[in-house]
Amino acid sequence: MIPIRDSTRSRTFPLVNVTLIVLNVLIYFYQAGLPNEQLWEMYRRYAVIPIRYSGLGLEILAYPELVFPFFTAAFMHGGLMHLGGNMLYLWIFGDNVEDRFGHVGYLLFYLAVAVLSNVAHIWANPISTLPTLGASGALAGVLGAYFLMFPRARVLALVPLGFFLHITEVPALVFLFIWFMLQLFSGLMTLGVPSAQGGGVAWWAHIGGFAFGLLLTLLFARRRRWPPG
Repeated sequence: MIPIRDSTRSRTFPLVNVTLIVLNVLIYFYQAGLPNEQLWEMYRRYAVIPIRYSGLGLEILAYPELVFPFFTAAFMHGGLMHLGGNMLYLWIFGDNVEDRFGHVGYLLFYLAVAVLSNVAHIWANPISTLPTLGASGALAGVLGAYFLMFPRARVLALVPLGFFLHITEVPALVFLFIWFMLQLFSGLMTLGVPSAQGGGVAWWAHIGGFAFGLLLTLLFARRRRWPPG
């Protein structure tokens, strides 16, 4: 299913969400203009390469070159489809989550789930040598937050029916549940399989991001009540 829009309207301008989208787009087009050798050097420095972290614990905090990729990887993408899909979801769901968290809270939440989703990916693929990049893990955290915050929302979506696409309105809970189950199924099918053979998709970053998004939102909810969505 491809989301078109949701039924929830933000009360405030989603400054952080729009800024994140613009940064992702600008960085992608900067990447696209690099020669292959420089592009791969950028991946080597700023993407998460799981095998670098195998066997390491909190001692990585002493090495900035190992810490920075947990953040910078979330702003790089491997292609236009990768970028476009992530930014579409972020545009539709991120504004409402920012509205509830507040601008600063949303930024901290987004960066936190970006980091934690990479931790989940490393756990599932500890010896992978493939660079992990993209906003998918952070986005998954946003979807987890939306799942809890807006249980009454609906999503207008393109639903494939054979060779045709049908436009229909789907409860957000159903839409996001199906999205998560697809990630979980794919992740379980590739668990223990080298990333290259598993299609190169960081499924466990998606799964971990969604789960950590749920958890952080529940922790936030204990401190601050919000009206039902």
